[in-house]
Amino acid sequence: MESVGPPQLVIVGRQNVGKSTLFNRITASRRAIVGNLPGMTRDRIRMPARWGDKPLELTDTGGIVFRSKSQIPALVSDQVLQAVQDADHVIFAVDGRTDLTPTDLELAGLLHRSGKPVSIAVNKCDTPALRSLAEPFFELGFEAIFPVSAEHGLGIEDLMAAVTREFPAQSGKEATDTDQGIKGISIAILGRPNVGKSTLLNRLIGSEAAIVSPTPGTTRDAVDAEVRHRGQRFVFVDTAGIRRKGKTRAMAEKLSVVMARRHLRMAGVALLLVDPIEGVTAQDAHIAGYIHEAGRAAVVVVNKWDLAHGSQGSFRRHVRGKLKMLRYARVSFVSALTGLRVPSLFPLAKAAYSAAGRRIGTGELNRFLRELDMERVTVPGRKPKFTYVTQAAVRPPTFVFFGSRAGPFHFGLERYLVNQIRARFGFEGTPIVVRPKSRRR
Repeated sequence: MESVGPPQLVIVGRQNVGKSTLFNRITASRRAIVGNLPGMTRDRIRMPARWGDKPLELTDTGGIVFRSKSQIPALVSDQVLQAVQDADHVIFAVDGRTDLTPTDLELAGLLHRSGKPVSIAVNKCDTPALRSLAEPFFELGFEAIFPVSAEHGLGIEDLMAAVTREFPAQSGKEATDTDQGIKGISIAILGRPNVGKSTLLNRLIGSEAAIVSPTPGTTRDAVDAEVRHRGQRFVFVDTAGIRRKGKTRAMAEKLSVVMARRHLRMAGVALLLVDPIEGVTAQDAHIAGYIHEAGRAAVVVVNKWDLAHGSQGSFRRHVRGKLKMLRYARVSFVSALTGLRVPSLFPLAKAAYSAAGRRIGTGELNRFLRELDMERVTVPGRKPKFTYVTQAAVRPPTFVFFGSRAGPFHFGLERYLVNQIRARFGFEGTPIVVRPKSRRR
């Protein structure tokens, strides 16, 4: 496996200077969590972007804190240092409405020693009249200084024109070829806090992309990394641990849960991690419900299997009994810490993604319809008669049954149709949706 991607552009700075707002502005997204609390971003957040005809990969980092005795800020700073080493150009974000701080000066010294090209973005210069706020920052020793407002978009064009000056451009054909290349499979890694999501991400991509610590809730934003495995691109997204709403009090945690569910909806496949030592909990079932409601293909990953006792068969039955809404998902037993069977997740995720995108021809579906034994189904009232069926959508595969009656299916009939479609056509790893439609006007 090898990392892929265009030139690396990295945003660094101390806490609460607007790095994530700048990240979202450049990528034209709401990818990074933004809030008024310092330390909202902890991990490196990466996203492919394009400025004009120049592709790049942008990385948002956590606010750096030097000589902290706390574990989390120290791990954040390690992430920042690693990101700088990997960068082709660094945007050093500072707050134009505050004086230079010792952290600004120390970070400037670190960037000088790194030898990387650096541009300073003096943020929060929200009107042209505030451009004079940039002048004190020449003391940091860098020539490329740009007053900007990440929130309002002021000065971003000048900043990015300078930053990307040395980046290679793509012709129109090259850009089209890139966009039409092997499509990356987006995979969301979900689970409750401290089940090993970040450890699994790091094992899958072979680097320390996510902060790992024994403190539950270390990951707040979603961390992603793109890798190639046997010719296929995978984009893994490590989301924050999802707690029950009643136990999610802090604003940062609430935003993390919202973002985790948003990235689930954007993903092609969900990996749901469970802990075999604690067993499948009510919270695991709660997250499984989110996955099913989002219509995502899924793999249930039993992590920390190196520490478990008992057989895979008995624990698989335990999973099936507790996570009934994900009966279609394969169950894999791995250890993110030791690497046990972690590579098997690549083909499992790819198979689930392919199943979710599979289409069945209308002729084949109607042959299947004629062979259905509706006498086996027990439903209240008169049994519906179907005259036609077609596949209306993928991800999830959605089938519309035209018949004599409108209205939602009885759950027994719905379950029968889903089971028969799965038995006939497969679709292992993905939910199936069936809907009725009356042929009457």
